[in-house]
Amino acid sequence: MTPAPLIDRFGRTIEYVRVSVTDRCDLRCSYCMPKGFTGYEEPEHWLSFAEWERLLGIMARLGTRRIRLTGGEPLLRRNLPELAAQIARLPGVEDVSLSTNGTQLAKHARALFDAGVRRLNVSLDSLRPERVAKINGRDVLGQVLEGLAAAGAAGFAPIKINTVAMAGVNDDEIDDLVAYCLERGYVLRLIETMPLGDTGRRAGFLDLQPVKTRLRQQFGLVDAVLPGGGPARYLAAPDGRFTVGFITPLSQHFCATCNRVRLAVDGTMYLCLGQEEKFEFRPLLRGGADDDDIVAALRLAIERKPERHEFREKPEKLIRFMSMTGG
Repeated sequence: MTPAPLIDRFGRTIEYVRVSVTDRCDLRCSYCMPKGFTGYEEPEHWLSFAEWERLLGIMARLGTRRIRLTGGEPLLRRNLPELAAQIARLPGVEDVSLSTNGTQLAKHARALFDAGVRRLNVSLDSLRPERVAKINGRDVLGQVLEGLAAAGAAGFAPIKINTVAMAGVNDDEIDDLVAYCLERGYVLRLIETMPLGDTGRRAGFLDLQPVKTRLRQQFGLVDAVLPGGGPARYLAAPDGRFTVGFITPLSQHFCATCNRVRLAVDGTMYLCLGQEEKFEFRPLLRGGADDDDIVAALRLAIERKPERHEFREKPEKLIRFMSMTGG
């Protein structure tokens, strides 16, 4: 008999999990990780590949269909394509994807594709080297562009470009990024900053609703749907030449349809980016719990999932940084 799926107390089915395979990153993006941050998780606390395979396999039996590998920067985790292949083989998993800053992508794109990763999101907040250096902490534009070329050659399509849009920082580049993605067939995704920790609150929030209206009119875009199961709302050209997505947790939140949870590198499940509810699975995985115990814990955890975030009402509430939660 097929087990009952993971459904929270608000009737939302949890079919998507974002897995942070490392909290390390080779960049220091201004909206994500504070300067001088050293509060990393101890490596012995990281879940092993076998532990990830077990936990995600149980979740897949309970209806989890989509798994996204994130970080930190996930490609800093040694032998990550091996883990991706293990996850892709799990019964019930239909989609394995990856979010990356792109700095290591040229080295790993082919192996990731061969492992079964089919969708790729690459962070690109500017097309200007000096601005990349200011936003990301290093001028890595050349590395990211090289990684994008390697991803295209490996067979990834479409490739999604994630841009955190910030007022007074890179909002004057939106048209340039549109042109860049239009020329190369990439999907542009514009993302509002979230008030996670001081870094997020200082990042320069930009309401994307006026941008959405302008681009819709400028390019004659219509509402569209893309595979992925995430929170982006898409517009596309009628001829299919260009697609742009908007992730708007503040100006138009998507909590009512939230189908996802996050697992940090140490096995802590965060039930909402904007709340503190969490559940720690590492003690169970390393303490002799059987699969029935894990299933019971998963149901208990999902029962704690909040109805919505409070980014608007209580922007100062969270002191946890994005890099600590997982992308």
